[in-house]
Amino acid sequence: MKTLHLIRHAKSSWKDENLADIDRPLAPRGIRACAAMAPEIAKSGCDFSNVFTSPAARARETIERISGHLKGFSFTWTVAEKLYTFNARDLLAFCRDDLPANIDQAVIVGHNPAFHDFCSQMGDTSLEKLPTCAYARLELDADAWGFIGPARLRLTEFLTPKMFR
Repeated sequence: MKTLHLIRHAKSSWKDENLADIDRPLAPRGIRACAAMAPEIAKSGCDFSNVFTSPAARARETIERISGHLKGFSFTWTVAEKLYTFNARDLLAFCRDDLPANIDQAVIVGHNPAFHDFCSQMGDTSLEKLPTCAYARLELDADAWGFIGPARLRLTEFLTPKMFR
């Protein structure tokens, strides 16, 4: 069994229009969402042993803030350039080709529409919306990441910040 834990980055700020997209930080709403979601993601059974994040400032800040709100958890993450994508095919290629074969669970922090499309195409449930700072757990009944394909993943958990306001 392989398990993917997807965390969409929290709400980003558009305050500084001169910043490149990759450099945009979190907005105050995104910061609050990280605080609300961190314990809920942990309670749901998310395994933070293997965390991979997009290099975008908003994605890195999301996992930093989630980590900071989890007392008793200590984890690090790997910045993966390939996760700065908005395309589900790129996310699928990362999962199949770049996730280490010897790990059974991976947390990926990244972007829409890649996450929404990936969940809808590879999962057994089509999501209407994958809002910022949402968490989705997808399970694959196989022993290798390479077996991820259309409708092969089972959505076993879905959490959004709105659920915890």
